Amino acid sequence: MIGRLIPHPRLSMVLVSLWLLLGNSVSLGQVLLGIALGLAIGLAASSTLPAIPVVRSPLKAASYLMLVLRDIVVANLEVARLVVGPLARLRPRVVAVPLDSDEPVVAAVLAATVTLTPGTVSVDLDVGARVLTVHVLNAADDQSVIDGIKSRYEARLKEIFQC
Repeated sequence: MIGRLIPHPRLSMVLVSLWLLLGNSVSLGQVLLGIALGLAIGLAASSTLPAIPVVRSPLKAASYLMLVLRDIVVANLEVARLVVGPLARLRPRVVAVPLDSDEPVVAAVLAATVTLTPGTVSVDLDVGARVLTVHVLNAADDQSVIDGIKSRYEARLKEIFQC
């Protein structure tokens, strides 16, 4: 019964929290309106959202988050160094990265991770074909980009979600 009323409880909780944060008010009316919106949007989105896999290894997920945060800082410094230097040094590429997982949420988290890291951006994600297309600001060759994304991020995500 509750599963049908609240098909995506985490989504509903996030929406309620965002509503209260953006509204900058925790009055009874705002809380009730936030709950109503969170439930309504969760119900409306239930037919379009894929099943979200369970995080099987929270410690590995925390480790992944720390890795991504570290990579963001390091990539910011690297991009700053590249942009300040001569532009002829840049070797931009568009690389098709073959994915091992056909899990849409894992692919989406991988695409988001790539986009969050300065110097790279996910251009296209084709879950059916299992290909993530990435634009890289500076790369020696396609294979080094593919190997880096697969070993550094995709392998860890597969461990976290065990897929």
